[in-house]
Amino acid sequence: MDPNAILVILMFSTFIVFLLSGFQVPWVLGGVAVIFTVVGYFADLYLGTMTGLGIQTLGMFANRLYSYVDNWVLVSVPMFIFMGLMLDRSGVAEEMMLTMQYLFGRLHGGIAVTVAVTGIILAASTGIIGASVVLLGLISLPVMSKAGYDRSFASGTVCAAGCLGILIPPSIMLIVMGDNLGVSIGDLFMGAIFPGLILGMLYVVFILIYCSIFPEKAPASSEGFSFSWRNMYGVFKALLPPVILVIVVLGSISFGVAAPTEASAFGAMGTTVIALFKGKLTGNALKDVTYETFKIVGYIFGIFFGATAFALVLRLIGGDEVIERSISAMPFGAYGVVILIIGIVFILGFFLDWIEITLIVLPILGPIVADLNLNIEGYGVVTDPSLVWFVLLVALTLQTSFLTPPMGFALFYLKGVCPPEIRFVDMCKGIIPYLILQIITIIIVLIWPSLTTWLPAVVYNR
Repeated sequence: MDPNAILVILMFSTFIVFLLSGFQVPWVLGGVAVIFTVVGYFADLYLGTMTGLGIQTLGMFANRLYSYVDNWVLVSVPMFIFMGLMLDRSGVAEEMMLTMQYLFGRLHGGIAVTVAVTGIILAASTGIIGASVVLLGLISLPVMSKAGYDRSFASGTVCAAGCLGILIPPSIMLIVMGDNLGVSIGDLFMGAIFPGLILGMLYVVFILIYCSIFPEKAPASSEGFSFSWRNMYGVFKALLPPVILVIVVLGSISFGVAAPTEASAFGAMGTTVIALFKGKLTGNALKDVTYETFKIVGYIFGIFFGATAFALVLRLIGGDEVIERSISAMPFGAYGVVILIIGIVFILGFFLDWIEITLIVLPILGPIVADLNLNIEGYGVVTDPSLVWFVLLVALTLQTSFLTPPMGFALFYLKGVCPPEIRFVDMCKGIIPYLILQIITIIIVLIWPSLTTWLPAVVYNR
């Protein structure tokens, strides 16, 4: 076997062993990179490989890491995180959730529909998975438990609805993907809207159909839910702040008023103003949101640094060439290769976080797709329609990683705040139909790529 292929296999195997041993992901990535810098050096000496690894590689680490520190696009990441956390602290999401129950509360599964719709709106105004799942869980699970909802159905709905923010813009994942592959973030934001809304609508349709077939799983509630113009005004009042926020953030990007970095600043300021008008902008609230933002950003950039070192060493030992040869040798056509790659990403999502996959795997797989000559229609406006379509397919696939154990973060977020009678196995059962809906959405986007390219073309064809 090719010595480089052996090194690649050993490197990934070592990473998985250390990861399963319980070490922090950033340390595992950076540590494996350093270990295989030494391994590559001795492989050059004794096995005749030509990796070029050695003491100079450590200097290359520093140069690569500086590219993240000096990257203005990534400034938007902490801003969007602050925006989501401050919106959570402002009480808008809770008010929106409670008032929207007046619209759907008398339906079988009405509270679950409220959770799904609220998840869509939160996704378009925050994009923070942890905050959305925790918030929806704290507000809705006690109500659904009191109404007699099935535990698996209730917890699965909360997990799935809370994860929509990783896809629907403003999405931190799309920012990182676009920056790494050189794809327009504006194109990705616009291209993600239809797939995100389709997925959210499938959730709502599934809930309504499921609850009509099994009404005992989600009884209709008769307590405190009544339709009136006063209640409708309450719903309108609750929806107005996040809707304005979405229009300001996404609208400023869509119409060229601001880049994602400036738009994220608008969003952060907007949520701060909303919290001020709601009377929730206290000194402690601002301190807590700022500290939590630093913690999340520190975790993300820690993985950035570790993954950058890992990806550099992987490339120097010929990992990109080994993977490219392996995939190109498969007896599939162009679309078959794309399906194979999506399948690989789906499986990796069971064990790896989206950040590692985005920073390590996506830069290797993206050029393979770019060379397939897929002829995806971009209407003459989208800069690279094939790559936009592929990135959004990967984003849809990585959304499943938040629901699939053993690394399904949404499950752990919810387990930390759910009532004790809801077991982890209940949540795992509950997310199965939503995973199926996510796979259906991936298939839809595979069949109709224009769902990801039409809106960017229309918006930017001014």
